[in-house]
Amino acid sequence: MEFFMQQLINGIALGSLYALTAIGYSLVYAVLELINFTHGTMYMVGAYLFYIFVSLCGLPFFPAFLLAIFLTGCLGYLVERYTLRPLRKKNLPKFTALICTIGVSIVIQNVMLLFLGSETRQYPTLFDGKYITVATANISYIQIFVILMSVLLMVALTLFIRNSRTGMAMRATAQNSQATELMGIPVDRVVGLTFFFGAVLAAVSGIFACMIFRSVNLSIGVTTGNKTFAATVLGGIGELSGAVLGGLLIGIVETMTAGYISSSMRDIAAFVVLVAVLICRPCGLLGKPVRKKV
Repeated sequence: MEFFMQQLINGIALGSLYALTAIGYSLVYAVLELINFTHGTMYMVGAYLFYIFVSLCGLPFFPAFLLAIFLTGCLGYLVERYTLRPLRKKNLPKFTALICTIGVSIVIQNVMLLFLGSETRQYPTLFDGKYITVATANISYIQIFVILMSVLLMVALTLFIRNSRTGMAMRATAQNSQATELMGIPVDRVVGLTFFFGAVLAAVSGIFACMIFRSVNLSIGVTTGNKTFAATVLGGIGELSGAVLGGLLIGIVETMTAGYISSSMRDIAAFVVLVAVLICRPCGLLGKPVRKKV
């Protein structure tokens, strides 16, 4: 029972990070019906920027954190503004934009490789070595901090989308972008802000994850991007609550598999669960069937 509780807590901490990243995937898909494959790269870029500001530039944690997520958000906006928006203006098929995001992701990864190298680096963290014991399970302070911050950000984003003018514009654009534009709402600006917020969420998740694992390298974006995409599809792509549920499930399944079966099977287990759920529910756990207009 002790081991189970420990793995469950680890799974919730990891799953909350997956959920935070998966929300960014769902946010972009809900507005554009586009899978943004630069999302995992933003996760890596945000983590590396924080490392550079703290370890190489000597900035305090909080200013470095804000600067890292802001710059990553700006990068996400620039990707949409200068690579995806021209394709959208020409009314090209959506798979063109999909391929474009893959290409941009590869370019950014190779630029990072050129300047930073491929070695794994030790990552700065908060509350180093501090933990509490609850019901025989050890919970580190950084895990508690990450879970609380993830929940806070998810709630704040939900309230923002439901109640703010920008959030309402996002929901309107997701419903019908052409009608939204006819009503005077600047759709391009809304889409740009969506990519900005998605990149910010990815950066926050990347920073917190690297704080927990105490290391960073260029491959973290690819690995986490694949898993969070699986979490998004598992919960129901385009559904923010589905992204949260999918992320938590993937995180718990991973840690339980690593603890009870083998650590080498943890990555496989997440996708086995995804396939099993999609066979029963092709639209995901909380997804709804889409009716095509003819």
